[in-house]
Amino acid sequence: MIVIRFWVLAALIGLIGCAAPDTQNADTIRIIQLNSLLPADAILLGEQHDAPDHQRIHQLTTATLTHQNKLAALVLEMANAGQSTERLAPNASEDQVRAALQWDVEAWPWAAYSPAVMTAVRAGMPVLGANLPRTQLKKAMTDAELDARLPAPALKEQQQNIREGHCDLLPESQISPMTRIQIARDVSIAQTLLKAARPGKTVLLLAGGGHVNRHLGVPLHLPLDFMAKSVLLTAEPASAAIKNRAEFDHFWFARPAPVVDYCADFTAQRARQQPATIQ
Repeated sequence: MIVIRFWVLAALIGLIGCAAPDTQNADTIRIIQLNSLLPADAILLGEQHDAPDHQRIHQLTTATLTHQNKLAALVLEMANAGQSTERLAPNASEDQVRAALQWDVEAWPWAAYSPAVMTAVRAGMPVLGANLPRTQLKKAMTDAELDARLPAPALKEQQQNIREGHCDLLPESQISPMTRIQIARDVSIAQTLLKAARPGKTVLLLAGGGHVNRHLGVPLHLPLDFMAKSVLLTAEPASAAIKNRAEFDHFWFARPAPVVDYCADFTAQRARQQPATIQ
């Protein structure tokens, strides 16, 4: 008779990303998976931005780390580098927190991310913005040195991701500048993680899945001795997770986002931006 130890079973669940029958059981599995990642200098949690279950897992992960007194800081793609709650008291209001982070409510719905953010604030833990500030976007677009930040195959893959992410509607002349912005964002996030790191604690990053990709994203810009664990939240079946195993350290099952035809929306938006034809 073969006996599988509990921690081994938990690790297998984390690898194949199998679904749990209900939220309570899923959360129990998630906490087991989280504890299996520790100790770590940082946990990079990759989400799909419009998936409510992903943001629910953000809050669960933040709460678990604060309860265990292991959270060094909560780092966000959703706020710009240089913005933080470090000067706020744990009882700060949500309005004060949004102001400190200069939260862009049009880009990022506050209701989706506030549970994780306020959990960290209430625990007295700093919340740090990490994204590239808008004032630096233009400079990044023309900075050819950013191309060398990625190995040549990874650069080509990132460029293709930019094409596909914009529904193959961008002019080719915009592909390199837009790719450089993506790289610059990853560099900015990596720098924030390093500044937030504390011995014996774990920095938690909340960002889009592409940013935590080990081949293309933030991990490429971290020192080799910085222990960062990359986790992708996904509803994909186990076979797809295993196929992408080299890109992420772990896969956590999460409920999928509502099905939306973003390319149709993007095409309509571009059509509205085109100048009217003179008859």
